[in-house]
Amino acid sequence: MTTSPDDRALLAQAEKPAGVRAVSAEAIAGRQLRYYDLAMAAFAVILICSNLIGAGKPAQLDLPGWGTVTFGAGILFFPLSYVLGDVLTEVYGFARARRVVWVGFAASIFAATMSFVVVALPPDPTWKGQSALAEVFGQVPRIFIASIIAFWAGEMANAFVLARLKLLTRGKLLWTRTIGSTVVGQGVDSLIFYPLAFAGLWETSLVIQVLLTNYVLKVVWEILLTPVTYRVVAWFKAVEGLDVFDTGTDFTPFKTRV
Repeated sequence: MTTSPDDRALLAQAEKPAGVRAVSAEAIAGRQLRYYDLAMAAFAVILICSNLIGAGKPAQLDLPGWGTVTFGAGILFFPLSYVLGDVLTEVYGFARARRVVWVGFAASIFAATMSFVVVALPPDPTWKGQSALAEVFGQVPRIFIASIIAFWAGEMANAFVLARLKLLTRGKLLWTRTIGSTVVGQGVDSLIFYPLAFAGLWETSLVIQVLLTNYVLKVVWEILLTPVTYRVVAWFKAVEGLDVFDTGTDFTPFKTRV
């Protein structure tokens, strides 16, 4: 696809750090980038840990001046995953973020499958850890399915909103797109995951409470992490020497080409 005059004007006028050049996503299609693979691997690891460790546990903390707060334990992984998610789209563009979402999706399925196989294997009669292993790593199909569907839909929405806002703001006001994309992406994720995973298993009031609490906490986390996100994004752009804009990008979620 040829870059249009309007797109060239946008790239020329876009806000970018010194030493960093604004490019269209198509200009780096198929190109090896310095830290992209590392960011993708880190994202997949965080996602697998989130799904295996935190997804199914409602935790409680007593906060001074606030009272008892009930939240999903998986939120502990949120700061790392969403800073990385913002970096992937902001620095590398929608297509490369889309590929990472699909890699994370496949990695989650593999991890869940292997967990099922390991738990299902008959244990040695002298080993006493089978029940504990099954308790920790046994996958509840409903929770797993809800988790990966919510992850896929939420991350795709997050990447799409961030990429589109970057074009609309011409690369300025990074906070508007990191926070705005989280508001949308986490809204999609939460509205899918909690009803699919826990409706009928938890009291409806608990499902709604955990859904709303997690959603608000994640948006607040994103706001608090804005200075960190700025620094991490700036570092990635500086070492790559690039700032990718999704001019002419095909935003379908059903591709993995970069």
